[in-house]
Amino acid sequence: MSPDHCPCPRSNAGRSPCAGSACAEASGILNIDKPEGWTSHDVVARVRRLTRQRRVGHAGTLDPLATGVLLICLGQATRVSEYLMEGRKRYWARIRFGTATDTYDATGNVTYETPAIPSQPEIEALLPRFEGRIMQAPPSFSALKVEGQPAYRLARRGEAVAQAPRPVEIYELRLLSWNPPDLELEVLCGKGTYIRSLAHDLGLAARSAAHLSALQRRAVGQFTIDEATPLEEFEILAEEGSWQSLLYPLDEALLQYAALVVPAAAVERIVHGQPIEAGPVVEGELRRVYGPHGEFVALVQGDQGLGAWRPHKVFALCA
Repeated sequence: MSPDHCPCPRSNAGRSPCAGSACAEASGILNIDKPEGWTSHDVVARVRRLTRQRRVGHAGTLDPLATGVLLICLGQATRVSEYLMEGRKRYWARIRFGTATDTYDATGNVTYETPAIPSQPEIEALLPRFEGRIMQAPPSFSALKVEGQPAYRLARRGEAVAQAPRPVEIYELRLLSWNPPDLELEVLCGKGTYIRSLAHDLGLAARSAAHLSALQRRAVGQFTIDEATPLEEFEILAEEGSWQSLLYPLDEALLQYAALVVPAAAVERIVHGQPIEAGPVVEGELRRVYGPHGEFVALVQGDQGLGAWRPHKVFALCA
């Protein structure tokens, strides 16, 4: 048996071999379609209040302007948010030419206007410059820390915020439509990419100006907008007490790692922080571990010095 993921139903999402009906904490991943105007923190706070769960977080911030896939992690799943954030993101973006703003999107103050609007052939010629591994400066209004403070706080006080360019990866950049001054793009990118910065930089490259006027995140890894639950629908299910049916198992965040299925004795060793022998060891690599009944147990890491797999993260919910 070599499962691609834990075969437990979604209602039992994220349970470890010791999880049972006595567990008060739910663990799993919610795929929420974030509405416009809400911050990611707003959604987390709403989910926490409605579910009465203590540990709730999100995997990848969406600006208030943006809508779409926002992954909310509950319970033990908060410990896999870093792996979710590593997944590729797919966006639909609308960019308006002729106007630049201080936030690089439609929520900011206009800083520059120009009648110079590029043609579609000019835009198509520019897009390849922004594909692949590129250097990108984050917006001044961002949550990135500058001397220990979020950049947006400094920017709101009128302080100059210079964000150093960072390498980001844009795998695909596809023109969907051009209705001057509005350009619609589909963007497939990696972690840390700012679509607001892409809009701003595209305006500069076109010897014009541009800002992001609308954005929808359509996918994070294998989680897509087609499967996302609108926040209003989630609220109804929460009031009915059936929200847990929406949870994905926490190991859905870890499908990029191969699976190991081990006997009960090995599960016992892992739960107590001891290494296990389970086939060939690859130094530094991670593996998902499942018990004999398909229950997700842990992430382990290869240690060739020991000739074994050491526990990296153990997902035991109950004592």
